[in-house]
Amino acid sequence: MMTQYTLPESCTFEQALARLEEIALLLDRNDAPLSEALQLCAEAAALTQFCRAQLADAEGKLEQLVETANGTVRLEPFTE
Repeated sequence: MMTQYTLPESCTFEQALARLEEIALLLDRNDAPLSEALQLCAEAAALTQFCRAQLADAEGKLEQLVETANGTVRLEPFTE
């Protein structure tokens, strides 16, 4: 069973992403003891969940300028 990891409340998206990159490098070296690797995986899972939530929130706030048929411009929610 993996250890639960709790992010610090002050964690930003950029900090979480940087830590994920750091964890990937640590795991890629393949020299961490199993217990440490499991802890890193738990931390990475929490960081990934946090980053996905931050991105979903940011995506919901995006707007785009849309020009209507009569030439006026308005803001609408961003859609792909």
